[in-house]
Amino acid sequence: MYAVVGCNECAAMWLLSDPETSDSATCPRCQKTHRTAKLKRFFESEDRAAAREARAALLAKKRGESAAFADVAHVSELERAAADAGIDDDEYLDAAGIDADAVADAGARAEGGGSGSPSRTEIVRAAVSEADDPTEAAVVERAADRGIPAETAREILAKLTRRGDLSESGGRYRVL
Repeated sequence: MYAVVGCNECAAMWLLSDPETSDSATCPRCQKTHRTAKLKRFFESEDRAAAREARAALLAKKRGESAAFADVAHVSELERAAADAGIDDDEYLDAAGIDADAVADAGARAEGGGSGSPSRTEIVRAAVSEADDPTEAAVVERAADRGIPAETAREILAKLTRRGDLSESGGRYRVL
């Protein structure tokens, strides 16, 4: 069972899986803890994809973009289209004459893989989670305090947002 629920503090909407099995849920935006029995449920379904689609429709309506949302394909169709579009990174690197495995190994070394210390990506993600007001400037400053150059922190923020690991709304980031 999936439910689209909303926070009465910051108006965020998120998916809650198995709302009957836990006593509380934490808002991913403002971190307020709610009793699941008291959360307003905007939509419920056994199908996760249907719940995601309902949340997207509710967010579009909230922003006055219902007409534009109606013109867009279902979320799962958009994901497939994005995955099918173009070539993947390995194909691109191979076509350019670059060994994709060597690039992956170099990336792991650059990220601090295997050294026991957190990677740059993990540091930026933690900075988003730990910041009181997770704006780009606050996250970059926190990351800089841990030794990550400001421009690198901005690039990592953009990458994590594109990948769907973070979301950005109103200039504030949150970990998904």
